[in-house]
Amino acid sequence: MPPMRRFKVRKSRNQQRFSESQEIELLEQWIEAGKPDSGTNPLAIPPPPRMMTVGRMEDDGFSPYAGCTLFQQLPISRKTKEGLAPKYKEMSEIQRASLPHSLCGRDILGAAKTGSGKTLAFIIPVIEKLYRARWGPEDGVGSIIISPTKELAGQLFEELKMVGKRHTISAGLLIGGRKDVDTEKECVNFLNILVCTPGRLLQHMNETPNFECSQLQVLVLDEADRMLDKKFKGELDAIISQLPKRRQTLLFSATQTKSVNDLARLSLKDPEYISVHAESVTATPERLKQIAMEVSLDQKLNALWSFIKSHLHSKMIVFLSSCKQVRFVYEAFKKLRPGIPLKCLHGRMKQNTRMAIYLDFCETNSVLFSTDVASRGLDFPAVDWVIQVDCPEDVAAYIHRVGRTARFTSEGKSVLFLLPSEMKMLAKLQSAESKIPIKLKKVKSEKMEQISGSLASLLVKYPDMQQLAKRAFVTYVKSVNLQKDKEVFDVFKLPLEDYSASLGLAIIPKIRFISQKMKNTNGKMQDVNPLENAMKAEKVSVFDIAIHEKDIKDGVNKMKSTIKKLHEKVNCDQAEEDILVPKNSSVELNKNDLTLLPTRVLKKKKLKINVHRPLGTRLKYDDNGNQIAPLAAFAVMENADSVLQPEKVKERYEKLKEEMKQRDKEDKILQRQRLREKRMKDKIKLNRWVEDDDNNGGEHSLSDDDKVDRQKNSKVRFASDSEDGEETTNTKKMRVLDIDAISLAEQEALALKLLSSMHS
Repeated sequence: MPPMRRFKVRKSRNQQRFSESQEIELLEQWIEAGKPDSGTNPLAIPPPPRMMTVGRMEDDGFSPYAGCTLFQQLPISRKTKEGLAPKYKEMSEIQRASLPHSLCGRDILGAAKTGSGKTLAFIIPVIEKLYRARWGPEDGVGSIIISPTKELAGQLFEELKMVGKRHTISAGLLIGGRKDVDTEKECVNFLNILVCTPGRLLQHMNETPNFECSQLQVLVLDEADRMLDKKFKGELDAIISQLPKRRQTLLFSATQTKSVNDLARLSLKDPEYISVHAESVTATPERLKQIAMEVSLDQKLNALWSFIKSHLHSKMIVFLSSCKQVRFVYEAFKKLRPGIPLKCLHGRMKQNTRMAIYLDFCETNSVLFSTDVASRGLDFPAVDWVIQVDCPEDVAAYIHRVGRTARFTSEGKSVLFLLPSEMKMLAKLQSAESKIPIKLKKVKSEKMEQISGSLASLLVKYPDMQQLAKRAFVTYVKSVNLQKDKEVFDVFKLPLEDYSASLGLAIIPKIRFISQKMKNTNGKMQDVNPLENAMKAEKVSVFDIAIHEKDIKDGVNKMKSTIKKLHEKVNCDQAEEDILVPKNSSVELNKNDLTLLPTRVLKKKKLKINVHRPLGTRLKYDDNGNQIAPLAAFAVMENADSVLQPEKVKERYEKLKEEMKQRDKEDKILQRQRLREKRMKDKIKLNRWVEDDDNNGGEHSLSDDDKVDRQKNSKVRFASDSEDGEETTNTKKMRVLDIDAISLAEQEALALKLLSSMHS
């Protein structure tokens, strides 16, 4: 085609298109004409008939968009449709249910399964709202999208760029861990859409000059239930306080909150609650196969290693409780070489490293060890298995974890390792409320590979690994101890000795955060004072049995033997002690209620003093070499057994007390006498100084205070002469004169006398 002909065809096509202002006016009329009623479910509305691309039907009316199934049938701009066209054509259920309401400007509470397309359900309304308002750089921030993690925020930003690539609206990604904060401060006031984490957004609100969001149109909270929990409560409340109340608010999550207090914090106005899978048979993706296995704590790493070795061609995500566990398992397995690439992802890594690992894992088949930082929202393509080595804290956490696989129309599998003490979590997952089809299977012991010996060798070969293993042990126990659901998570039912051995550790690391507990010989934890707990629960147990007075002696002997054994155990195994016990104890024995409980042993091997303990065991002998009681000197020996007489002891005590009083009086008299003698000597010295001054022709009489001041402030000192004109060690004195206080003639006389004495 000649160039001129091509230009004419292009010009004719441009003439057929509506201008931007005409398109905005048409879209607003279309949205207003086909607005669905509040509270209706667009999924229950039948699809509209065939229509033209601009929204007009053959009779010049506007077509209803509630119930449509294609993006092309929505009242959205041509530029947005062009951004969606290459990848998205048909809408998912959450998009069909929420977009008709959100395009009208209504607040949304959207809940849908993981991987169901919630991201587009709020990105499209944000772009369309600002486009119809003809938002520009000079208008400032028009929409804020808040995400709980940096990876999810980066993923949302990439999706936003793809859908809005034809628009002129500006957008920026504000996340922590980046060094270009100053660059962000310079341009953040000219951005129209902010995709951010709560901490970074609050930092700009507090530090960036002229940063304000008074004209905000749309606020979006992705993973809303996570954003509204205690971890982000302070930051989110500070952000909400600086935003206008007249705005559109969109909340989306796989496990949506219905708390009135949470919704009141966000100032929602008649929100539309959309739960497209509320009537679904399962709360997880239908193509997800879920398995649970009962695995003891000391066999977890063996089971994980065996599973990875038997699925070397699969793409897996392994969830652990803490960052230290992720690092230890990753480093240990990397040195053991399972035959598949390994990666790790946790919250303590730098942002650039985390993004590089995320992108690399998306492209290659490998095993990713991660904490819950990767459990929400992230879209990992083609994940075959999700392995949960540590039990999730609740049902919602389980749903988000397994949602990393079986996304959209793909299939996936998940495995959950449960301890014998955590089997109640399986019942909660299988309950009618949770609606999770998970099945329990047994572990094939014949296929289990033991790697505890290999881990122990690694700790010897690499000293840094030993410290990492200790930290992994402590952080796991701490994570279990901090869980709220004590029916599932009980740290005192864990076999800690076996678990530390499975990590390759020779001794159990110290655990400082567990108080008033100690480890029994089986490696499990128990209460120091179970009697008080039984009394509080008002239940009868062996600790409630009262021991009669006649059994006190036997009980004391048993207690002594128990204390002796524990004391010997501490002396031998002090390095293996893993629980620090506080110094104060609530265990006491009396004659009416004696409980045979294990006595706590302090760090310095000091036992609690018992007021009913027997007498001391120090031996004492008489003149004939016969053994006697320690206090036999104050006793009356009437028979073979010595009897202590308190009257004698009291009499002797009173006698010693009187003797001490008399000695105290004598010491006071002696001290007063010494002080008197010292004062007399000082007075004699002062009188002698005055006499020497008079003998030398001094005409000044000084008071006692002036003499003392003259001594303190003097600067010129002369040695005084003895009566016979010779100086001795006993008669030599220091005489002090003030040169400014005597006349010139007296000064000359003193100088002549000094010269004559020197020549003589």
